[in-house]
Amino acid sequence: MLVRKSLALIAIVIPLALAACGDDDDEETTSAATSETTTEETTTDDAAQTGGGGEELTISETEFALDPADPTVAAGEVTITATNDGATLHNLEVEGNGVEEITDDLDPGQSGELKLDLEPGEYEMYCAIGTHAAQGMEGTLTVE
Repeated sequence: MLVRKSLALIAIVIPLALAACGDDDDEETTSAATSETTTEETTTDDAAQTGGGGEELTISETEFALDPADPTVAAGEVTITATNDGATLHNLEVEGNGVEEITDDLDPGQSGELKLDLEPGEYEMYCAIGTHAAQGMEGTLTVE
């Protein structure tokens, strides 16, 4: 009878021990996978914060100036938000190196976006409405 109880106990303990060993391996794999996921998320977040995922630039338009008039951004994806902080209709055009993009016309208080993929170089920026550029609504966007 003692032998049967011992065998029964061994029959229960050995599978539990093996299952526990299997769990340890799974936990290590899960931990490694979780660690990799966390690293990837951190890398993505860091890229967005440092501009690696794209530059963002806001240009304020007033009568008759762009602010900033001569900004510098990193090459690659650039999102330019033009904000009409003036009292008349404005827009923003970016031109150069094979790029020619313009926002919609913006009423006072409105904003518009340009999503561009820019190579290093210099690009003209200006308000293309009437004589606004000639009156000072122009600048140079430098892409490094």
